Amino acid sequence: MRLSCVAIDDEPLALDLVVKFVEQTSFLNLVGKFTSAVEALSFINANDVQLVIMDIQMPDLSGMELARVLDGKKDSSNTRIIFATAYNQFAIEGYKVEALDYLLKPYSYEDFLNAVTKALNYFEKTSEVSTKQPNQAKDPDYIFLKVEYQLVKVMLADITHVEAYKDYVKVHLESKASPLLSLMSLKSMEELLPSNKFMRVHRSYIISLDHIDSVSKNVVNIGKNSITVGENYKEGFLDFMSRWMN
Repeated sequence: MRLSCVAIDDEPLALDLVVKFVEQTSFLNLVGKFTSAVEALSFINANDVQLVIMDIQMPDLSGMELARVLDGKKDSSNTRIIFATAYNQFAIEGYKVEALDYLLKPYSYEDFLNAVTKALNYFEKTSEVSTKQPNQAKDPDYIFLKVEYQLVKVMLADITHVEAYKDYVKVHLESKASPLLSLMSLKSMEELLPSNKFMRVHRSYIISLDHIDSVSKNVVNIGKNSITVGENYKEGFLDFMSRWMN
């Protein structure tokens, strides 16, 4: 799936950065860029735009005002918003208009990619629900990771566990002898992975529940790897185990 998106920012340099990040992202299709929210609104009303990435403080019509207009449309679920702003005081307002994410300038490509991946997951779920019965809908079965200078599609079923490594994560795959190394935090990775399939069991580890081979005391065994369940994560893991064994 590719998402049609527009970028809106009255600062040319900030707008150029969004455009650059969009062009780096394979599942985004930039259909318009604007320095005016008023002009952008006319374009959005006349075209199929799924994702709007925009600043908040702009002349004539602010990003928050535009978001309220879009949120009031009958088909508002067809257009989602990611704010990119230098002001954190608007975060609560952003949640009120159901923005998918709130990027605080200056932000990295990793931050941007995490935000737009949420949008991709949202529209994939929406598409599945609209074409299937509710009990047939399922979560996306892959994620995109930035590995060196490219985006790599990784199937969730292939991930055995994820390990924190300095400013990176090591994503261990069943299909590869060596892990993928991606520049992101373990917390960001945790947010990308579906909670019904993956669980954080240690400050340095996330495990795939489907790949657990055995459990002994506070140790999870996945293939040749033995991963200790951290003290802060024992309660959640024991709850999972109690449901798994019933």
